[in-house]
Amino acid sequence: MSIDFILPDIGEGIVECELVEWLVKEGEVIVEDQPIADVMTDKALVQIPSMYNGIVEKLHYKQGEIAKVHAPLFSMQVTADEDSLEAASVKSSASDQLSPPLNKLVPEINNTVPGENFPASSLVKKSIAKSVHENNDKHNNTKKLASPAVRRVAREMDINLVEVEGSGKKGRVYKDDVVAFSQQGSSINIQELPRLAVITPGKNRIEPIRGIKAIMAKSMQNSVSTIPHFTYCEEIDLTELVALRKELKAEYAKQDIKLTMMPFFMKAMSLALTEYPIVNSQVNEDCTELTYFSDHNVGMAVDSSIGLIVPNIKKVQLKTILELALDISRMTDNARSGRVAAADLKGGTITISNIGAIGGTLATPIINKPEAAIVALGKLQTLPRFNRQGEIVARSIMQVSWSGDHRIIDGGTIARFCNLWKSYLEKPSNMLVRMR
Repeated sequence: MSIDFILPDIGEGIVECELVEWLVKEGEVIVEDQPIADVMTDKALVQIPSMYNGIVEKLHYKQGEIAKVHAPLFSMQVTADEDSLEAASVKSSASDQLSPPLNKLVPEINNTVPGENFPASSLVKKSIAKSVHENNDKHNNTKKLASPAVRRVAREMDINLVEVEGSGKKGRVYKDDVVAFSQQGSSINIQELPRLAVITPGKNRIEPIRGIKAIMAKSMQNSVSTIPHFTYCEEIDLTELVALRKELKAEYAKQDIKLTMMPFFMKAMSLALTEYPIVNSQVNEDCTELTYFSDHNVGMAVDSSIGLIVPNIKKVQLKTILELALDISRMTDNARSGRVAAADLKGGTITISNIGAIGGTLATPIINKPEAAIVALGKLQTLPRFNRQGEIVARSIMQVSWSGDHRIIDGGTIARFCNLWKSYLEKPSNMLVRMR
């Protein structure tokens, strides 16, 4: 059965996205859940998986073109019979592994085999494919389930598929698995390398603003023009929290849990939101209705390799510090690689921007519309402060900057809310005894 694969809704309000890369080609055998294409949404690079087993018939867009949501992305022949699918996959894989000279030899060999009932073409192709595989390809990859395209990638990267752990069903290896395997053992994180534009001396370079940069520009312009912002700054003494985190970090590192400061910031924020729900609300477009959210879905603005994206942790009010640490680690890794699940981009109610991780102490963050507030964390500094005895001591100080929607949040409210949040961070014991 031939069908059109409809590009699904991959984000709130998204009606189109840029086709970044096809991960398959026309005529290729694909399986359910296999990545088909990378598309750029308003928030991140999203991988579109197949919903069926079958064969790709036609790709409806070229790289760089804009694909429409709820419109056909590609056409495919659905194969319900798994045996037929495996047979097609073997045939496609064998054909893919034939070098051009050997492919040209197949018809000539077929013509020399007598007997109308003898399946010469099939036997010869299998024989040649086996010979090429065993003698010319040093990697014994046939034991792994993988598409011909993935096998090509493995060969080009000089990787043995047998050594790659597949993330698909029945251990099927995808392109991402091969790429991830190739990066194991490397001390260089390519996502953290400087993103330098190549400019020819004496010649200006013009490029279109596309993908996440274009959507972010429109979103920020819309937010500033429709939301009356005000900014409130405060100083937080994190000395006790830094000591607590240092004490716990080594212990939980043994369990492969990366304990950063962010889980504490999120949990303290959630406790404060319980007392000040107005900060966790959203106003409608004509400012006639206010929605108070029961869930605290805290977003993290991440400076990724493809631009600023804001995934969010769902239901922070129900999670422990350790659960948040695991969620944050997973989401940060996904965000920095530009591959965030669509569900992680939806439903945010408030945002934290950790600009201090890069540098700077104060900021004027722009609200992530339609949310009502956002906070920017400055860098953590060791600064001199007076204790109660009037002595100068070294303390771990962070400046934070809140921006609020002045239509529904006034200065007094954001100040009292920030004071409560601050009290939990400065005295972690106050936060821990209030956690459920």
